[in-house]
Amino acid sequence: MPNTQHLKDFTTQVRRDILRMVHAVNSGHPGGSLGCAEFMVTLYQSIMERKPGFDMDGIGEDLFFLSNGHISPVFYSVLARSGYFPVAELATFRLINSRLQGHPTTHEGLPGVRIASGSLGQGMSVAIGAAQAKKLNKDPHLVYSLHGDGELQEGQNWEAIMYASAKKVDNLIATIDFNGKQIDGTTDEVLNMGSIRAKFEAFDWDVLEIKEGNNVEAILNGMIEAQSRTRKGKPVCVLLHTEMGNGVDFMMYSHAWHGKAPNNDQLASALAQNPETLGDY
Repeated sequence: MPNTQHLKDFTTQVRRDILRMVHAVNSGHPGGSLGCAEFMVTLYQSIMERKPGFDMDGIGEDLFFLSNGHISPVFYSVLARSGYFPVAELATFRLINSRLQGHPTTHEGLPGVRIASGSLGQGMSVAIGAAQAKKLNKDPHLVYSLHGDGELQEGQNWEAIMYASAKKVDNLIATIDFNGKQIDGTTDEVLNMGSIRAKFEAFDWDVLEIKEGNNVEAILNGMIEAQSRTRKGKPVCVLLHTEMGNGVDFMMYSHAWHGKAPNNDQLASALAQNPETLGDY
């Protein structure tokens, strides 16, 4: 298990990757990517049991599904720096004929990507299906998924959430990026969902919260606790409280950077706040 300083250094480099990738093509989604950097790094570097290499079946290892696919910059950076494909390939983000499209796809055969997730609201259904397949195969490993809080405004989620508890899909840990923001404003302004925790609990899920979702120690402790609650008859939901744009002072506390790239001066300022740790691509 990597020490927490390694996870923090890894996260800082991932933030640099996100910023440089989005800036290079003047498009992409830095806000949510930066907000989930600590979680994604901790998940891949410490929490999940992963086999060397990659195959689509994923038998004998934990699986991860990204539902809010627009935060692909953080996903690609963590995958590359976790050994799934060359780090240098990050320079092709969103270019024509690149395997690293704005939303992850499977037709290009990018290692680490098992579903296309451009359309919001579908990842929960896929994760549940994968978790049930593991049960049928008597594979003891877990399935993890990540969803945006604004994404929960999509109706398909709730059909899947109802199904998961009814069918006792208890080898699933679904994490909600609970940053309270989406592209048009706060989630409360766009469509107030009330208590997300109460809703999951009403659907008979086991719910826990990580209040410091941008703190690697808190994430480690929270996800280990989540693992301990699996295999007990209920799916597990983690409410991960994050800050959109975390690690870049002018991107934080606003929804403005949900889908906007920094200009040259802004990039320089953002990179100065996140010194190179593992080496730029």
